Amino acid sequence: MKPCKSFVLVILKRLNSTTIFGTNQGQYTLHFSPLSICQTKSLITIPTHNPTVTPQSLQKSISCSQWHFIEQISDTLTPTTISTALYNLRASPSLVLQFTQYLNPNNTDIECYCLSIAIICQLPSPKSSLQFIKSVITSRRFSYNDVFNGLVTAREQLGISSTIVFDLWIKGLCELKRAEEAFKYFYLMKHKGFFPKIETCNNMLTLFIRLNHTQTTWVLFAEMFKLKINPTVHTYNIMVNLLCKEGKLKLAKDFITTMESLGLKPNVVTYNTIINGYCIKNYLDGARQIFNRMKAKGIQPDTYSYGSLISCMCKDERFNEASELLNKMEESNLVPTAITYNSIIDAYCNTENLEMAFHYKDQMVKKGVQPSVSTYNSLIHAMMFEGKESEAEDMMEEMRKENLIPDAITYNILINGYCRVSKSQQAFNLHDEMITKGINPTHVTYTSLINVLSKRNKMTEADNLFSKILERGVLPDVMMFNSLIDGHCANKNMERAVLYLEEMYRVKVCPDVVTYNTLMQGHCREGRVEEAIRVFDEMKKRGIEADFVSYNTLVSGYSRRGDMKEALKVRDEMVIKGFSPTLLTYNALIQGLCRNNERDHAQELLKEMISKGITPDDSTFFPVIEGIGNVDKFMGNNL
Repeated sequence: MKPCKSFVLVILKRLNSTTIFGTNQGQYTLHFSPLSICQTKSLITIPTHNPTVTPQSLQKSISCSQWHFIEQISDTLTPTTISTALYNLRASPSLVLQFTQYLNPNNTDIECYCLSIAIICQLPSPKSSLQFIKSVITSRRFSYNDVFNGLVTAREQLGISSTIVFDLWIKGLCELKRAEEAFKYFYLMKHKGFFPKIETCNNMLTLFIRLNHTQTTWVLFAEMFKLKINPTVHTYNIMVNLLCKEGKLKLAKDFITTMESLGLKPNVVTYNTIINGYCIKNYLDGARQIFNRMKAKGIQPDTYSYGSLISCMCKDERFNEASELLNKMEESNLVPTAITYNSIIDAYCNTENLEMAFHYKDQMVKKGVQPSVSTYNSLIHAMMFEGKESEAEDMMEEMRKENLIPDAITYNILINGYCRVSKSQQAFNLHDEMITKGINPTHVTYTSLINVLSKRNKMTEADNLFSKILERGVLPDVMMFNSLIDGHCANKNMERAVLYLEEMYRVKVCPDVVTYNTLMQGHCREGRVEEAIRVFDEMKKRGIEADFVSYNTLVSGYSRRGDMKEALKVRDEMVIKGFSPTLLTYNALIQGLCRNNERDHAQELLKEMISKGITPDDSTFFPVIEGIGNVDKFMGNNL
């Protein structure tokens, strides 16, 4: 038994000198008799329940970074215990930040979270506190009003004088795009007499503009002046950007004077924003004035300044001026960006001048500017448009050699090009390649494929493909529906065509005038003018203006049926609406009148169309002269 006694003594000595659960020495020590230890299989029996944790013991565990232990007891903590411990640790925000990872929603209240936020906001870097704030916001546990009041209380309790708590909370709301809540917090601060930092206001202004909350942006800007929150150059740059988006270019230009009167010096961003605003509106002269004004103020234009002007010149096909400005840019030791070169290349591609487009592509490579996917897309599109399919494929291969990955636009250009020349197999091969490469086909891809199937009267395949498109979650566009409707109308399957119109309504794709014209033409070809009229009325009811095709379709439908009174009435309505009758209009009316043996009236219309400078064709003459037998006699006597 001696060995047993000596072992027990060692155990007892260790237990009596050990602190359990992070408490003071001896507070929760365990006591065993030597006999019980020797006579049982289990040497030590530990209680199964955790003792009550005090704020002081929790504080000590946090200070000693006993995170594993804290995780074990987190369910037993009370809001009061947590809040008291947090207050005692107010001088250690980094420890509080770590402790927030173990806050349990089941035993915490708004005071725990607001104290945590107020303390960790004192850290030098706002990154961690901002992350915690956003987690609280997204949890949606508390109302914005309750959180604000909780932050006010925590701020007073901790004796914090700055508004950093509210500034970071608003910044968190801005990063989460919660514009309305951010604006409410601004007003709550105002009513309490707290003024947010200018950086906070700038964050809100930026968010409001991004979300197109224009009116709110101006209200906030006005409130800033009322509260004497001094704007910075960045503030004015934000507002200048808004004015340019609204097309108020003169007012944007006047803001430069306002800034200078307040002692703020407009920078290159200010001027670039206004230059770009003029360029978007294609007001090149106005953009040049701002450009020159900037240089006169001693502010050197940067690559963006030049790039905006060059792009505007290219859109206006003022290539010589764009080339001169590009040279001046290089003389200023500024290297044009890929975006600048792309604007020139794209403009030349649009004017079918591939020679100059490739010239600038070679030039950008010589200057050490890497062509982008957009560069190749412009060139490939131009080559496909000119029917140079093999050259377009070579460009695709060149892209891969340059480690550039073709995007959905690249594939769509090629697919559309092949569909346009009815090479459906190549188009579908590229579609399959897209999927293999992990590039999701878009509605543009499928519109091209459905169009080529419809043109080739493969309507079963077109219908099946459309079903797959819906299964893949791709939203069809109006052009896709128009292709399907046109194909079914051409194949005299009007019932199916009408079903697609109903499907458009169901998926909320607005039909256009082409949609209705196609259906009207399909009905009229089958002699169902009443159905065409019904479509015509529905089109007007939905606020879509009929065009000359709509009226010509009805004129043709009535004329083919021999109902000339209605056909002429539609012609008159067409004129009242401001559409001039065309050759098709007159041909339909003349043919209808001749079929009704009203040749005198037909001849009058023939004279009328010639007097209006419309040259008749064979379809015009033959019905009129059929009963006369001599074209020369008719022409001599009547014209």
